[in-house]
Amino acid sequence: MNAMTMINIGSRRELFVDHFLIDRLDQTSLRLHEPVSGGVAIKLDRPWEGPANFGVSVFAHRGRYLLYYRAMTVNRGDDRGVLCVAVSDDGITWTKPALGLVASADCRETNIIATDDGKAVFQYNGGPWLDTRPGVPEDERIKAQVIQPVSGEEQTAINDPVGPKRVVFYGSADGFTFHKLVPQPDLVSHLHGCFDGGNTMFWSATEQQYVFYYRIFDQGRSIARTTSPDLRHWTESVPMTYGDTPREQFYINNTQPYFRAPHLYVAPAARFMEGRRAITAEQAAAIGLATIEPQHHYFNDCSDAVLLTSRAGSTWFDRTFMETFIRPGLGASNWVSRTNYPATGILPCGVDRMMLFVSRHYMQNSWHIERLLLRTDGFASVTAPWRGGEMLTKPLIFSGKELAINYRTSAPGFVRVEIQDAGGQPIPGYTLDDCPEIIGDEIARRVAWKQGPDVSRLGGQPVRLRFVMKDADLFALQFQ
Repeated sequence: MNAMTMINIGSRRELFVDHFLIDRLDQTSLRLHEPVSGGVAIKLDRPWEGPANFGVSVFAHRGRYLLYYRAMTVNRGDDRGVLCVAVSDDGITWTKPALGLVASADCRETNIIATDDGKAVFQYNGGPWLDTRPGVPEDERIKAQVIQPVSGEEQTAINDPVGPKRVVFYGSADGFTFHKLVPQPDLVSHLHGCFDGGNTMFWSATEQQYVFYYRIFDQGRSIARTTSPDLRHWTESVPMTYGDTPREQFYINNTQPYFRAPHLYVAPAARFMEGRRAITAEQAAAIGLATIEPQHHYFNDCSDAVLLTSRAGSTWFDRTFMETFIRPGLGASNWVSRTNYPATGILPCGVDRMMLFVSRHYMQNSWHIERLLLRTDGFASVTAPWRGGEMLTKPLIFSGKELAINYRTSAPGFVRVEIQDAGGQPIPGYTLDDCPEIIGDEIARRVAWKQGPDVSRLGGQPVRLRFVMKDADLFALQFQ
């Protein structure tokens, strides 16, 4: 068999969020899983905040979590908003630190972050992120980008969907005070609507370069990608594609490497349904929906979040699931324009759960950021019904001594694993009859056959994995 047809997964973890490993599904299917609520993280409770608040990004640094959000009122002329921070030791209980860096009209001790000259950091189309590249100076470990028009600093030019714009980088050691980096990058885009919103950047350990995903206009709001080895020199931007799927608008992409499988980029993207009205003007008035301009009614659209994935180096997003990942939920307050947008960042929460954050009730005084919880690796699964089914992988090559799976079954359900050669013949000692039923719910269950779990003699040669399942979910696998 041609070696080029083999998928060499080595010892990396593979999640079943797409068809990358799957050759055949027989009475099984790929199923998207929806996060559950972990409660309210933060809400409006400061004079400098307002209904136009907006979740930006969240990450862990130096033993605590930092959550950034735009604070923006609608009646004071601060139509750009300022960037604020909340901190937490556990991701559950959040406080807004009195930094004393930038004063508002009402208070000196705000949680507004600042540049080293005491000016507020304006949040527009980008937010702080943790630079994980080895060797980064500590006072640049946290970075933020500010969007500027090429022609100057005018706010009207920033909002111009046509004109070229550049990215200006700032660095910080603590995530509170930022300084402008020197030298600055040569990062200018001329793509239509460039940097208009939802820009995310990270160091890719897999690609060994920085990767930047940002908003453009291409048959509506879409996403482009550019890369750099050093944050200074950038490749020509490439608009992302979405396979043979209906085009939809993505307001914010939130793309990041998944922390347990960094070759897999996960994007809980905000899907914007422009002109799709779900509530009436009377309902909008009843929930106190604010407007910045008389002609801008924030109940003319609705939005939710979908799951996009991409593999390191790809210029396409996989849209295995067209269905919603994060639903708006009950009540008119969740069905207004530009709400239900996730913040950038998916983080571990213990060994068996992970968390992400989403903004709710945009342009309302009830605005808040909700914490959402999901099983570790649990974005999606190969799912078998009660009557049972199978999944067969493509030929793959692995390294390691044992096979671990992230799975769950019902009480009568089970998972069994057979290892076949590339031609589909069961390998003696690893047949289905040699594998006892695996029952339970575990993040990392070692698969064992009658002769034990050792699969090292099969490493480096092409094999297929056959999963026979009943009333069960298979989330991920890894050879260790």
